[in-house]
Amino acid sequence: MRRFEYLSEFRQDVAFALRQLAAHPGFTLIAVLTLALGIGATTAIFSVVNAVVLSPLPVPKPEQLVAVTTWGPSTGPSTSLSAGNFVGLAEPAGGLSSGLFRVAAMQTSSFNLSAAGDTPARSVGARVTASFFEVYGVAPALGRVFTAEEDQPGNDQVVVLSQRLWRQSFGGDPGIVGRDIRMNGLPYRVLGVMAPQFDRLPQAQELWIPIAFSAERKAMHDEHYLTVVARLGDGVSLAKAEEGLKAVAAGLQRIDPQNNPGLQFHLTPVLKQLVGDYESRLFVLLGAVGLVLLIACGNVAGLLLARGAARARELAIRAALGGGRARIIRQLLTEHAVLGLAGAAVGVVLAAWGIEVLVAAAPPGVPRLDQSRVDATALAFAFGLAILSSLLFGLAPALRSTRASVTSTLKEGGRGTAGTGRDRLRSALVAAEVALAVLLLVGAGLLIRSALALQRVPLGFEPGGLVTGQITLPEAGYREPARILAAFDRLTEAAEQIPGMRSVQVSSQIPMGGGGNTNGLLAEGTPFAVENLVHAQLGLVTPGYFQTLGIPILRGRPLTAADRRGGQKVMVVSEAAASQLFPGEDPIGRQVGCCEAGPDNGPDFKVIVGVAGDLRLNGPGEPTPATFYLPIAQAPDDAWNWIQRTLYVVARARDGASAEALVPELRRAVAAVDPGVPLYNVRTMEQRMGDSLATARFNTLLLGLLGAIGLLLAAAGIYGVVSYFVTQRTAEIGVRMALGATTRDVTRLVMRQAAVPVAVGLVAGLAASTMATRLLAAYLVGIERGDPLTLAGVVAVLAATALLASFVPVHRATRVDPVAALQG
Repeated sequence: MRRFEYLSEFRQDVAFALRQLAAHPGFTLIAVLTLALGIGATTAIFSVVNAVVLSPLPVPKPEQLVAVTTWGPSTGPSTSLSAGNFVGLAEPAGGLSSGLFRVAAMQTSSFNLSAAGDTPARSVGARVTASFFEVYGVAPALGRVFTAEEDQPGNDQVVVLSQRLWRQSFGGDPGIVGRDIRMNGLPYRVLGVMAPQFDRLPQAQELWIPIAFSAERKAMHDEHYLTVVARLGDGVSLAKAEEGLKAVAAGLQRIDPQNNPGLQFHLTPVLKQLVGDYESRLFVLLGAVGLVLLIACGNVAGLLLARGAARARELAIRAALGGGRARIIRQLLTEHAVLGLAGAAVGVVLAAWGIEVLVAAAPPGVPRLDQSRVDATALAFAFGLAILSSLLFGLAPALRSTRASVTSTLKEGGRGTAGTGRDRLRSALVAAEVALAVLLLVGAGLLIRSALALQRVPLGFEPGGLVTGQITLPEAGYREPARILAAFDRLTEAAEQIPGMRSVQVSSQIPMGGGGNTNGLLAEGTPFAVENLVHAQLGLVTPGYFQTLGIPILRGRPLTAADRRGGQKVMVVSEAAASQLFPGEDPIGRQVGCCEAGPDNGPDFKVIVGVAGDLRLNGPGEPTPATFYLPIAQAPDDAWNWIQRTLYVVARARDGASAEALVPELRRAVAAVDPGVPLYNVRTMEQRMGDSLATARFNTLLLGLLGAIGLLLAAAGIYGVVSYFVTQRTAEIGVRMALGATTRDVTRLVMRQAAVPVAVGLVAGLAASTMATRLLAAYLVGIERGDPLTLAGVVAVLAATALLASFVPVHRATRVDPVAALQG
């Protein structure tokens, strides 16, 4: 009976709450929209966090999937393994029990795919071991995956398609299984099509072929190019698995002490490795949008305090008729919960729209971002926010509204007074809103200042007028280095005839292009040891590369057409590499060993003929790595395997010509050399620079938008408290003016009401920002997190906002008629 009574009272409270909100549409609209803004923004960011960070991978027992990484005293942490080290992990002879975990290796590759006689297109796939699909635990939707026998040289021309590629390129034809398709100029038998959930894995691969290690590859420990994933056995912990890996690492050190000194294996959950630092970035944004929600709750609490004063007589009558305080508080909290749920309902609609905007505006490379949506988890989160918010903004006003004396309230006729306690509470709410707005604005200001600093960072080359694209030559037909070089010679000769073209060059890496191969350099006269190597980025370039990109040669000369195979072996090093190899000395004419020859044969020494300026290879926010350049004609034979016969074509337009206009002619020049090879990943250098800055720009835009919303809500709070002050003290102001107070006196009185909470909020916000901005330190370039110009700007903006928000109430106060005020 007691439960039934509570349920009946709850229904009555909900019905009464709906009538109250409908009877005051202005208050309801403002409160609901304010809450919808805070709840909607928070739900949208939470949906992104849930999709990217919190949702498990769509595979069986995803918590058992771990990434295998290595560490060495000279190389530091590395996410890639050599084939020899992988074999040591995979084979029982390596000392690892098969019950501890199973391992699989993957090498991302590009494929020139010809589907149904179409022009070849580039597809991103992977060469994987036969254990790959078993480790992930996902069965194909059609056909089968390849076996260990097919993962052998000579048996490896088979392929498994992704669901996405199967539908897009082959029309979802189930008859494709068992047929041959052409990739890289060779026929591959289609064995199967993977299940749709495999498309939701972050690697975004479109097809898989056997990696088919040769015996020579299995014995190599110095080329690190494999991504290795393992599945832990049931009941096996990370600590136990890593303990077992110590014996494997020790065995590999004995097999190849030169390439595996101090080798250690480490295991990391696959999801954690895939998400990387996006986890911390997204939680920072979630915290920032949570501040907006708190400011919104403060605004609604202020509205409820003002409405509580207007309802004082109603609540006093209910108390006089026998309504207990607890019963009235429960009824008020029900009203507030209904208000919160209404705000959440509108907020969910805003969140769905906001997610679309976030996905469209987000920088490339955020894993699983496209899976963000308002699902059941997001709806439950929004519901929880609504209930929590209703307590945050509703509890204090409910307690305050039921604390007044029934007798005095009824005697006063329900007009209410300004009560110092209530004024202090409203002022405290405004101070809190201002402090939260300060946190948002300081963060946004620092990111904006950092973004401006990035624009001024010297890149080391001239990006204007450059257009770039990639070419992957298939191994079939381009096995010999001479044929590769001849193909690129024909391409550059044909491309330089294009109208509007100034020059065309070829390189294994370019600024903002990503990737790149690292090699160990050994200065002449230095004993060969891993700890003496200088690790530098390798660039295989054609002779005019430096002139085409506008990279200055600081000393010596650039590479020329005379630097060919059979002549003196030469290199150009960057200034950073030169300072590490020969600190304080002139490097021109000195010899540097490249270690591709291996320790048994000794380093392959080359002569430094030039020192080039440093490049921001990975973007203006990243450091300049040590780099060395070899003439493409002198490239070691193994280098073509390192770069998988993939090179960039770099073209510079003549002055006044459009770089983008060169693209169609470039594609035709590539097709003239080999119709089966597409030009892909075509971008102007300005577009690549934009991509490198996309993350910083997105963070700045989003936090700036949240800061602007917080500022507007804080302004609304300041306006509300000053307006309430003027309304409640109209009679007092009239008396003061009747006794001779001037307009300036009244203005000073009202402005003081706004200035005190704003000043308190500014001080509290600035103090809190000194700690909160530590979260942004990793994303700042060129400024410190305590940047005085940013802090001064935030103070000035908030002070100006407070003045503007107070203008209308102050103007109304100075126009009070003393006679009318005293009569009222």
